[in-house]
Amino acid sequence: MHRDDPEVLEKGFGCGTISISKNGFKNLQGHATKVAGIIAANRQNTIGINGIAENVKIMSLNISYSGDENDKDIAMAVYYAVDNGAKIINMSFGKEFSVHQQWVSDAFKYAEKHNVLLVHASGNERFNVDENPYYPSDNTFDGRPEVSSNFINVGSISARLDKTFVSNFSNYGKQNVDLFAPGEQIYTTAPGNQYKSDSGTSLAAPIVSGIAIIWSYYPTLTAAEVKHIILESGTTYNLEVIVPGTNDKQISFTELSKSGKVVNAFNAMKLAEKISKHKK
Repeated sequence: MHRDDPEVLEKGFGCGTISISKNGFKNLQGHATKVAGIIAANRQNTIGINGIAENVKIMSLNISYSGDENDKDIAMAVYYAVDNGAKIINMSFGKEFSVHQQWVSDAFKYAEKHNVLLVHASGNERFNVDENPYYPSDNTFDGRPEVSSNFINVGSISARLDKTFVSNFSNYGKQNVDLFAPGEQIYTTAPGNQYKSDSGTSLAAPIVSGIAIIWSYYPTLTAAEVKHIILESGTTYNLEVIVPGTNDKQISFTELSKSGKVVNAFNAMKLAEKISKHKK
């Protein structure tokens, strides 16, 4: 029997058998089903919801069933996804401490080299990720440039166009959160042929992943260009909003992310068409 060495990165490491507790499996199954449904729920069957994207395949990779994601598992999952044809990797997980962040950074650069886009949930800790690092990240947090150009970090907004526009649980950061997407009371698929509402940046990230399917219409675009398009084409809201985790401290919404915007599928498609035409 092969024994795992947590201090050695072995490409090909992993197991196709899920051997976890019954409750643990329910946690994994529930979260993954909600995320996958937002991206790819059937748009033609008039049941439940319509996924953001159409005609996509989901590759489900389990790195942890209930938090405490190991850097080795994260890196190996990215390598596996890239090597097996994934074009967009949605990462609805995160943590505050990383032992082997370089392993993950190298995996991100591997994805960048193979033109694969990475979309990550910014986290639900209500803090500034410029000041309090949150992993995985494309940032080294030591002043050096970002490690890759293919990583989008997503915060969560509500449907309220007032000072509570930014979800009170969402992380934020002018440098390390790229933009926001709806992540509050999102109706989506659930295990057991059900549909439920849930909230979290884990639900905002797959909205961006689904919108990134503009790539299928304009396949000559690079992952870096798709990231640029999504950030540039977002909608700006001139609102003073409560900063999550504070006692009603208010700031301009545009100061809580790098783009200062909310993802906009229609605008992204228009900009993708424009940029794609100029590449011909």
